[in-house]
Amino acid sequence: MAFLRFAETLIIALIGGVGFTLVGFPAGLISGSMLAVAAAGVAGRPVVVPHVVARICFVLIGILVGAAVTPGTLRGIAQWPLSVVLLVIAALCMIAATAFYLRRVHGWDRLSALMGASPGSLAQVMVMSAEYGLDLRAIAVVQTMRVLLLTLGLPGGLALFGLTTGRVAPPGISVPDPAEIAILVTVSTACALALMRVRFPGGLLFGSMAGSGVLHGTGLVHAILPWWTTAAGMITLGAVAGARFAHTSPRVLLGYMGAALGSFAVAIAVASCFVLIVVSVLPFRIADVVVAFSPGAQDTMMVLALALHLDPIYVGAHHLTRFLVVSFSVMLMARRMARDSSGPRT
Repeated sequence: MAFLRFAETLIIALIGGVGFTLVGFPAGLISGSMLAVAAAGVAGRPVVVPHVVARICFVLIGILVGAAVTPGTLRGIAQWPLSVVLLVIAALCMIAATAFYLRRVHGWDRLSALMGASPGSLAQVMVMSAEYGLDLRAIAVVQTMRVLLLTLGLPGGLALFGLTTGRVAPPGISVPDPAEIAILVTVSTACALALMRVRFPGGLLFGSMAGSGVLHGTGLVHAILPWWTTAAGMITLGAVAGARFAHTSPRVLLGYMGAALGSFAVAIAVASCFVLIVVSVLPFRIADVVVAFSPGAQDTMMVLALALHLDPIYVGAHHLTRFLVVSFSVMLMARRMARDSSGPRT
């Protein structure tokens, strides 16, 4: 019976992820699978993902995210120091302002507000939230709405003001080297298990991400996981988050939507202030800065940068910096909050 429920969940997630991808929706695999499973859960279906499957998914996501660390993006970080520093300050301000909003206006506890405020780290936030036993329904709605609104609004907004041209297109598919893939998976998995063994917060994700990041950043490995492995990880992660919506009433969802829209407005307001600062003191195109400072998912923003004919190195370097800063700062703050707090979480 448990296997049948899991199989049904995966089928629902697959249909949602593939459907969103076929219609050209950015980040369609994770967004579509999450929304499809969530809808099924709200409708009363017994959606579930076994813990062991979720752990494998976390390792795969870590390997995928770590592959974004390349010698080119690392050189870019050193090439634009002032812009990168402003990006770091912007990211920290977005976290502080959005977390404050979620706590004061919607009554979230500190740890949940921190996870909901983390800009553009959907996969990592979902993993840490699951490990800390937080309300994934609320956090998933807030994070997903931010991604959806950005990926839908940025291309149209930039085109409306004549800042860029081009239509969104999917990234190309490369043929992986089997030997490099074996090295990548072995090293990343070993790092993940090591951090999990010492009970490092989000150890599976951060361990595999660190192993993959070091291998790719130093140029020792250039291969990425096969497309079908990446797709499976994204769909499974969407199912993990979507399954948390089971037995959630429409009234509760409406409450989460208010938090999602309000927190998005706060994050965008902070990001816009820093975009104006950067374009007024530095010689960068406003379209490049807008996408680089947007609190969206790193992979999605990179796809948009390429499709909209922006500077992928500039955008990639800034999103890599934001990802590293947000991931490790949120991890450290979450660890401290978890130690200090023993009360129930919203």
